[in-house]
Amino acid sequence: MRTEIASLGEFGLIDRLTEGIKLENESSKYGVGDDAAVLSYPSEKQVLVTTDLLMEGVHFDLTYVPLKHLGYKSAVVNFSDIYAMNGTPRQITVSLGLSKRFSVEDMDELYSGIRLACQQYNVDIVGGDTTSSLTGLAISITCIGDTDKDKVVYRNGAKDTDLICVSGDLGAAYMGLQLLEREKVVLKGDKDIQPDFTGKEYLLERQLKPEARKDIIEKLATANIVPTSMMDISDGLSSELMHICKQSNAGCRVYEEHIPIDYQTAVMAEEFNMNLTTCALNGGEDYELLFTVSIADHEKVSQMEGVRLIGHITKPELGCALITRDGQEFELKAQGWNPLKEDKQ
Repeated sequence: MRTEIASLGEFGLIDRLTEGIKLENESSKYGVGDDAAVLSYPSEKQVLVTTDLLMEGVHFDLTYVPLKHLGYKSAVVNFSDIYAMNGTPRQITVSLGLSKRFSVEDMDELYSGIRLACQQYNVDIVGGDTTSSLTGLAISITCIGDTDKDKVVYRNGAKDTDLICVSGDLGAAYMGLQLLEREKVVLKGDKDIQPDFTGKEYLLERQLKPEARKDIIEKLATANIVPTSMMDISDGLSSELMHICKQSNAGCRVYEEHIPIDYQTAVMAEEFNMNLTTCALNGGEDYELLFTVSIADHEKVSQMEGVRLIGHITKPELGCALITRDGQEFELKAQGWNPLKEDKQ
């Protein structure tokens, strides 16, 4: 069954996609259904706003990305940016650019993923827009969140001797992408053959259905730790660390042996004949939290489940370096994903 979007019209489509949405957050006063949403935040809070634009063919490939997963991921990557400021996501607006090849049922799938993410993270959908697109699917999500005025964490607060911490493990999402790209080439559109991903489920999940680290923000709050700087890892650890160091006017030392890597990631890197550390440093899309804490919090943070200490901040003149397992020092390079970089022929 395929229903053309034109048969519903813009407002009919929005009504269908947003039907039954209940507002859960106190700050959401009025959501979908008027010219603008109405939000109200108490004066002791800082309001955080982030936005992400995802373009078909640049950020995702619908050959192997299910629309429901894409909806979920589109929302979660925005939540991750709010958590990276030590905040809590509260509302999103969703704007879609749609080409004629998408049906109403396709949009139901996409929106079911967005709505599932919002339920999981207790975030309200309060508005959005749809329009036609000549170049495939475009998804723009804006997320609004809040945090206490004295709890906002920026990228620019890292100080000499601060400890560098990372949540979870790194490189898995990148290896998941390599795996999907390989199977796409191997199958070349043959719908009858199903690739065998047995034993690689974790890598696919990290790529197709990432989670934002709400749990880590909660653990930091419970331990009464406010990081000195923080980012989420969307473009690769190396790139994000260099952002923190540049904005904090600092250097860093990161130890290869302490970078957390999952077993499936290591196996896959070997299969692809790729350097494992390079994948973990530059892969991107892990949506883990990279943060620095004062050395006084060493004991608290080292006991925190799901957090690894990977290095420390230094004076700016020492630069940013990776210390290998055999004690060699290499300058960190930001080789992470850059969507604006032109492909070299």
